[in-house]
Amino acid sequence: MKAALDSNRPIYIQIKEMIEEDILNGRLAPDEQIPSNSQLVSHYNINPVTVLKGINLLVDEGIIYKKRGLGMYVSPDAPEKLKKRFSQAFIKEQIEPLTALAKPLGFSLQEIHEMIDSAWKGEKND
Repeated sequence: MKAALDSNRPIYIQIKEMIEEDILNGRLAPDEQIPSNSQLVSHYNINPVTVLKGINLLVDEGIIYKKRGLGMYVSPDAPEKLKKRFSQAFIKEQIEPLTALAKPLGFSLQEIHEMIDSAWKGEKND
């Protein structure tokens, strides 16, 4: 869990995103129990209704499921669902704007590949 929440964004969305991030990064595995509502409430000192709102979004999306009397668990297909959704968002929000800017600047596809490769390796492009 994060140490603190961002006061500029809805808290229930941040709760949802933290759980999604934990699933994507393997900190929460399929069929593993997520932190309980009371744990999240006490850790962040927030309203239980706020936590429930974020959790319910994940249930609605099929990312987590409830085991009656035991708590909430990561759905078996949650990592794949999240990878697919985040991949689509990555293409729309990062790749498409990159190509839209690169074309009028005259970069070739090979040059873009080389820039990405350098950035991937942590090299500075001057």
